[in-house]
Amino acid sequence: MNLQRAKEIAESGELANILFNGRRIYIQHVDEAKGTARIYPLDDPENEQEVPVEQLSEN
Repeated sequence: MNLQRAKEIAESGELANILFNGRRIYIQHVDEAKGTARIYPLDDPENEQEVPVEQLSEN
């Protein structure tokens, strides 16, 4: 996924169909300087993690 698109989704708060390792996730925040996103799986909101934006995909 591209950094700008990830930032748009995070700022909008929309529940877009975004995947990380085959699981649907919610993007909380994008760190442009590091190229990472703070995410959590929709089925496991307690499992927050920071991952490279390029590892996210939009379906």
